[in-house]
Amino acid sequence: MWRFGARSIARRLFLASAAACIVVLTAAGLVLTALYRDTAEAALDDQLSVYLRALVANIAASRDEAGDAGQLAEPQFDLPFSGWYWQVTRLDVSPPDIRASRSLFASRLPRLPEADADPDQDGRRRGNVVGPDKKPLHMLERVINAGDQGQFLVQVAATTQTVDQQVKEFEIDLGVTFFILALLLVAAMGIQVRYGLRPLRQLRRDVVAVRRGRAEGVSGEFPREIAPLADELNLLIGANREIVERARIQVGNLAHALKTPLSVIVNEADAEDSPLARKVSEQAEVMRDQVKFYLDRARAATRAGAIGASADAAAALAAMERAFAKIYPAIDLAVDCPSDLRFRGEKQDFDDMAGNLIDNACKWANAEARVAVEPLNSPDRDRLFLRLTIDDDGPGLVAERREEAMRRGRRLDESKPGSGLGLSIVADLAAAYGGRLELADSPLGGLRALLTLPALPRD
Repeated sequence: MWRFGARSIARRLFLASAAACIVVLTAAGLVLTALYRDTAEAALDDQLSVYLRALVANIAASRDEAGDAGQLAEPQFDLPFSGWYWQVTRLDVSPPDIRASRSLFASRLPRLPEADADPDQDGRRRGNVVGPDKKPLHMLERVINAGDQGQFLVQVAATTQTVDQQVKEFEIDLGVTFFILALLLVAAMGIQVRYGLRPLRQLRRDVVAVRRGRAEGVSGEFPREIAPLADELNLLIGANREIVERARIQVGNLAHALKTPLSVIVNEADAEDSPLARKVSEQAEVMRDQVKFYLDRARAATRAGAIGASADAAAALAAMERAFAKIYPAIDLAVDCPSDLRFRGEKQDFDDMAGNLIDNACKWANAEARVAVEPLNSPDRDRLFLRLTIDDDGPGLVAERREEAMRRGRRLDESKPGSGLGLSIVADLAAAYGGRLELADSPLGGLRALLTLPALPRD
């Protein structure tokens, strides 16, 4: 499918090629029309030259007065105002003796202006005049000296309407031909543009496959102009994965490096029963919780920056539904998720966020909990989202406590057994992916959690 956007390469190539085609065909049409007109006028000029030579030959061969109408036995010279005329004028007598074709009827041919028509090597002068019927004529004239017979001005003229009509018909035929040719050329250019940009479309599909987690890198053979770009993309993807992996390793090393000193501090503090020892033990536990909290955030931010990670939302939620149904058999848990929705990120992060919220809903629900997933429309076409809506029929949570839980990262299940990441880490993790977590009142009477996360385009 073609996409001719405002900044489309295909559109630019197509419009540039079409404009060049129109310019070239227009210029070719004008040149060919001018050449055809020149050829038609040259043919008319040659024909008039033949008639002029015939009249000159008749005068030279005759001893009588300059020829009569029978000396050019062409039908067009006999029809009145046919557009074809000849006229022979004896100049050395007064008044001049004029003999002309019948087509002139009672009219006379004018002479060419001296300044506008220079004679050629044969003494002929040519130019355009207005004929007796007010129509333009192309005329040839020559002055000859016949010795004792006298001096004569020989003129032959023909209408230019025939040439104009021929040129007009040629222009129509040429226009139709060039129009069909232009359509064929535009179609050929469209095919050429589409074929020429095919490697770019393939490269785009490969990049999309990488972004959706369906491929490890860009593969396939590309033209020489695009192959370096594909190689650089593969290097960039590899560098991104290396950075993510190094960050994970560093975070893990930091966790292990801090875990041992904190454990030693707690053990030493527990060995004594004094206010100082109890305070040290208490603050060490706070430090442990804070280290875990920020290490989890660092891991989440690192995974969120990875290229090509994706998770099947329906499959992950189905597995959670089975697991929580066994953990909370008294809770009616229902999950509704389209099968083609995919989270754009690490599966572990999706499991952590969704699992924490579902676990929280099941813990506080009286009898039922509902999970619904839907694609979320976004004004930005390049970014798609999915929204998880988790409802329960528990006691709910007042607005002040919602803000406190989101701000401080405190778990809402402190009176319940179990463990979890807490709402704040879920909110931070969602934010790392460009999403968000919102809390509201549920139609079931308890708490509603709205988790918005980036998604991949639906196939």
